[in-house]
Amino acid sequence: MSEFSREYLELLAEKYPTESAVCSELINFSAILALPKGTEHFISDLHGEYAAVRHILNNCSGVIQEKVRALFGESLGEARCRALCSIIYYPAEELSWLRALGELDNLRLRETIDCLRTLAEQLSSKYTRNYVRKQMSEEYEFVLDELLHVQQDEDKNQFRYHDAIMESILSTGSAENVIAALADLIKRLAVDRLHVVGDIFDRGPKPDRIVDMLMTYSNLDIQWGNHDILWMGAAAGSAACVFTVLRISLDYGNMAVLERGYGIPLRRLLAFSEKTYGSAGQKALRQALDIIGTKLDGQVIRRHPGYGMDDRLLFNDVDFSRFTVKLDGVEYPLNTRAFPTVDPADPYRLSPEEEVLVKEYVTAFRESRELRRHMDFIYRKGSTYLCYNGNLLYHGCIPMTENGGFARVRHGGKWYSGRALMDYSDRAVGSACKNGDESALDMMWYLWCGKNSPFSGREFHTFERAFLDDKATWEEPKNPYFSFWENPEAMGRILREFGLDPKSGRIINGHTPVKARKGESPVKAGGRLFIIDGGFCKAYQPTTGIAGYTLIFSSHGIRLKSHRPFDGLASVIRENADIESESIPVETFPRRLYISDTDHGAKLKRKIDALYALLAAYRSGELQQG
Repeated sequence: MSEFSREYLELLAEKYPTESAVCSELINFSAILALPKGTEHFISDLHGEYAAVRHILNNCSGVIQEKVRALFGESLGEARCRALCSIIYYPAEELSWLRALGELDNLRLRETIDCLRTLAEQLSSKYTRNYVRKQMSEEYEFVLDELLHVQQDEDKNQFRYHDAIMESILSTGSAENVIAALADLIKRLAVDRLHVVGDIFDRGPKPDRIVDMLMTYSNLDIQWGNHDILWMGAAAGSAACVFTVLRISLDYGNMAVLERGYGIPLRRLLAFSEKTYGSAGQKALRQALDIIGTKLDGQVIRRHPGYGMDDRLLFNDVDFSRFTVKLDGVEYPLNTRAFPTVDPADPYRLSPEEEVLVKEYVTAFRESRELRRHMDFIYRKGSTYLCYNGNLLYHGCIPMTENGGFARVRHGGKWYSGRALMDYSDRAVGSACKNGDESALDMMWYLWCGKNSPFSGREFHTFERAFLDDKATWEEPKNPYFSFWENPEAMGRILREFGLDPKSGRIINGHTPVKARKGESPVKAGGRLFIIDGGFCKAYQPTTGIAGYTLIFSSHGIRLKSHRPFDGLASVIRENADIESESIPVETFPRRLYISDTDHGAKLKRKIDALYALLAAYRSGELQQG
């Protein structure tokens, strides 16, 4: 009975019990294969910069502006095209502004709906009607569906019907709601799938708002970044991760996100630091967090000699009588003498008060409902890496050796490298998030900062940055991967390791800011590797010279988009400003790509083969129709 077993076809027959049901689905699947490939949007290293990220997602990296100009440039002109884009990006805010200016009469509302309808109609041409309906607001699904499918006929019945709908929209006062629904539909159709290549958290002030926004996207995947891993570990109950989150939040002035966003009170921590270090404010808090964090990190390292991080037990190399530390044979003075809770005989042991504090904050992180809701979403939508339509997506690196081979790392008595290391890391994250056992939680900390962690890619010098003023000691050595990423052969080996074609496959990588100001290119290894962390984080922008890279993979080709800093929502609403983006063509395909050329197309073809086998079985009498 063909390549499909009888048992498989019998199961398939439960869903398609008749010949007509099989034929209907075959027609549907075959037609879908002929549609153009949907546009994929790649972003990474969002780092809590909600306003800029929201705008990049709203304007789809400039794609919507390009579509508006192409459709209406001649008829509307540049100024009105920009005004229309502002309505698409922020319908509620822009319409409110226009109303306050007295510019929102019925004529303006009708013209806006007509333009948005035309744009949505064009964008919907790449999808099935069923898919487009699923992207519509439930409240206005009927209205939008009818507006998008006006057909010309001899007696112009459809046009009269369309005019009646428009008049009703205006007379019922629903125009602004319909505009908002159309704007939302346009943004959903402009990008078929959103790939978030890691690092939603830390540095910027509103990572929680970003997660809430991402939760509204249906076609989305996340490749975890090291900062995401850190927060997932903290939420799962890793004390070392919890206090690292606290330290980073203090460094970037983001303690408010813990209190207001996730309901984690800081009063107890502030009281402890003031009492223990004899002063109020950030200095005492910084001292408390540095010392507790160093102790917790050391406890993890001592529990796991296999991590190969014993050289990071630097409290062992501190002379607490002279307040110096010896690094690589060189003695450096410490920048503080305040170590009231450190026992030189056992420097990694927490004091009784510190133990109570650590337990309290581990509990606070674990019991935060909002944090758990966000972390569950990131875990559910995320993975260590993703192979998708010929591209390999990961945030950090594939750890390598000095000679260009894959670094071997020992965990749990077994050796891992390359894809096996990434798969093991994926399982470890799952174990920590689901079970929360100590070994898995320790692994989350290792994945955050371990020497051969695929998320980290460098040796963290947290101790040096906390306790030494000599910035030469702060430099963090990178994994050899970053010296090989210009090498096409090395990147080809990585693609082969993950079952992808080394000649046509591409690696989409985040994690490392591209110093565009100094002429660095985000395109590496002859077009095999793309770095799309260009600097959403404001702290990086003086170094990078830009405010982020994104990647657009459409049916026609691949483009990098280089973005300038975002001036804020007010400039968009009042001046119709936009994030200015430079489009960098990377690859133009010799022919347009269709669903049949994608991973989804391959799955559909497999389903089509199975349906033809079922149809043959029905027609031969080997299986009876239901």
